[in-house]
Amino acid sequence: MQEIFLCTICNVSSGSCAEDCAYCTQSAKYNADIERYKYKPIPQILEEAKRASENGALGFCLVTSGRELDNKRTEYIAQAARAIVDSRLHLHLIGCSGIASVEALRELKSAGIASYNHNLEASRNFFPKICTTHSFEERYETCENALKAGLGLCSGGIFGMGEGWQDRMDLLYALQTLNPHSVPINFFIPNPALPLTQEILSQEEALECVKLAREYLPNVRLMIAGGRERVFGENQKALFECGINAVVLGDYLTTKGNTPKDEIERIKSYGYGIAISCE
Repeated sequence: MQEIFLCTICNVSSGSCAEDCAYCTQSAKYNADIERYKYKPIPQILEEAKRASENGALGFCLVTSGRELDNKRTEYIAQAARAIVDSRLHLHLIGCSGIASVEALRELKSAGIASYNHNLEASRNFFPKICTTHSFEERYETCENALKAGLGLCSGGIFGMGEGWQDRMDLLYALQTLNPHSVPINFFIPNPALPLTQEILSQEEALECVKLAREYLPNVRLMIAGGRERVFGENQKALFECGINAVVLGDYLTTKGNTPKDEIERIKSYGYGIAISCE
């Protein structure tokens, strides 16, 4: 029986990002109606990690909004990681704090972070259409830095932002050159505050994107993430049949997801098991 890897997101610092990513409600430029806060208390993060573990998640991703992994964020994420490691939850800890140097990433690794998530989001040619405050090259370099620091790499993208099929193939080829262990697949969902006004992808086109991703990346942990509930509703079986073998469990950064219980029951109803090991 194929097993599905479950990962939970912990949004530990939300909103007020100065970057202008046109797909992101955390950008302060667009004033989206989201919850904004600075740095959750470490005990609250630890409680969320315990709940994630109880729900069957193996991955636990600590996310801060903002451009880069500066000294303050590095110290904070490292402190949170050490608290989770000391709790002996045996979670695969993932950092996600934007553009990062090798030195900062090595510090996270020494604190117990196992992987770094930094999505390329789009192809090199399409990226300037969705962000002007940093470049595709900076994103790609951060992914390389994660590998240089000895971390696992989690990097993916967003489909449905107005890109063409060549852009999608170029994105997947760029990911292929990085050889990440995990690739999150997201579908763009419009928000009235955002400048992007694309219609939500049809299920048929979304599935073609997943098939293409699996073709380019046959050996990665292909994770379905943001947008799947809006695109597929309750009928998500075809996603797994097209190669998805990992799922973001529960809530996302600024939007609600399905309850972990409902999610796991759905996966099992499709004939899949839940992974109990990161191997």
